[in-house]
Amino acid sequence: MKSSDIMVPISGKKLLFVMAAEAEYGPHLKARFVPLLTGVGPVESAISLSGFLATMAAQNTPPDLVISLGSAGSRTLKQTHVYQVKSVSYRDMDASALGFEKGLTPFLDIPKILRLPLLIPGVESATLSTGANIVSGSTYDSIDADMVDMETFALQRCCMIYSIPHVGLRGISDGVSELSHIADWTEYLDIIDEKLALCVDTIFSGVKSGLLPAR
Repeated sequence: MKSSDIMVPISGKKLLFVMAAEAEYGPHLKARFVPLLTGVGPVESAISLSGFLATMAAQNTPPDLVISLGSAGSRTLKQTHVYQVKSVSYRDMDASALGFEKGLTPFLDIPKILRLPLLIPGVESATLSTGANIVSGSTYDSIDADMVDMETFALQRCCMIYSIPHVGLRGISDGVSELSHIADWTEYLDIIDEKLALCVDTIFSGVKSGLLPAR
């Protein structure tokens, strides 16, 4: 697929939508954009987005704004509601045995919690924890964030390297009860698809009006 098939032109700006899994890409979102589908987890998402951004940089056609969308788990936030990511941490990183603070990447001059300063007006924000594991039940006890996913930290790091603003949107698909089957995750993805699409409309309007500045 060509980059021109993926990036959405809005008022002279190029928007790139990024998603992890086809299951999250429902009919309402399909009516609005074609995403870069990265695959699940921090490794796959970093490989896919960094490769795409490197290619676009080489062609001098980078996106002006990256919007990542999908689902997340939460034990405290309202299920099926959509939240934008105001900050993200990396729960897999633990070099504490060497004296580093848990969550802090050794020898890298960045904080353990990364802020996403570009926020969409009118969409509630929340903190997020990224890792390669599914969080369920008592595992939430160790999570110091409002919601969990498996990609956003990696995507934010890619965007930081290329100095591209990044907006993260997540609909809460699970977390109230313990997960036991994939259907526990997919049950409400259709509702989340519709609500994410409304947020995308807000992004389009914000870019057109200048209220949501892209690069």
